[in-house]
Amino acid sequence: MPELPDLAILADALDVALSGRSLTGSKIAQTLILRGTPAELAAFEGQTLLDTSRRGKFLIFRFERDRMIFNPMLTGRLGLATAGAKAWPQWAAMFEFGAAAGPAKARRGRWPPANADWLPRRDLGVELRYRDATRMGKIYLMPAGVTRPVAGWDEQGPDADDPALTVDVWRERIGRHSGELKSLLRNQAFVAGIGNAYSDEILWAARLAPFRKRASLAGDEVDALYAATRETLAWAIGELRGLVPPRLEVEQRDFLRVHRKGGSACPRCGTRLSQVSAGGSDTTFCRGCQR
Repeated sequence: MPELPDLAILADALDVALSGRSLTGSKIAQTLILRGTPAELAAFEGQTLLDTSRRGKFLIFRFERDRMIFNPMLTGRLGLATAGAKAWPQWAAMFEFGAAAGPAKARRGRWPPANADWLPRRDLGVELRYRDATRMGKIYLMPAGVTRPVAGWDEQGPDADDPALTVDVWRERIGRHSGELKSLLRNQAFVAGIGNAYSDEILWAARLAPFRKRASLAGDEVDALYAATRETLAWAIGELRGLVPPRLEVEQRDFLRVHRKGGSACPRCGTRLSQVSAGGSDTTFCRGCQR
């Protein structure tokens, strides 16, 4: 499932690639993914995309008048393609954007640079493509003045990398929740954006076992979990900036330190990593240095 680091990279890349372009057409191959009417979708045509951003595990495309919100869920992937290029397998939706009216937006000190060689040319059209093998993901059309529920949106806590999520706020919020630490990190009502893979990475960095109860944490362990969350997400975003382009739709997980690497040596202490599966999710951890 795409998580905060994956979607942060994607939002930044699509913001530079597509902002300033007008939507010229769309095709929906899997109608189950669309939340909205054909007339609402048609009304996006001619609107210029102003920006792309992320909230939790959602991507938000803000046009001149209306918005689209993508929730890729388990198997949804977004990427760019040259207009008219061969269709992707298992594609669910495609959005055509025309040539840009001007240069890419200035993003001083931010990634990616507007002159990155993998970004589509501004004087040519480009396609935003969405594929989803299981059709679990959703695209919500949000016309101005229309109220449409977005599953999971209102329940979200602050983004796990939100600057406003200080250690003091973290301490206050974590006290409201119980249960095992891995489940806590994946609870979008606690903090938004963390899923199965990065919960493993964060808990390894914090030296905390995934099945420990939140109530068992000492104060310094609560703070260590906060620090590990912020540091791990920032580290992963930095790594993904070099690994993802130009294939934005390809998930990158091999660089992770422990997730799904059961049986290999712990990068910190050398103990063989344990991996257990439950409910379709893998949990990887070190019995030697995670307590």
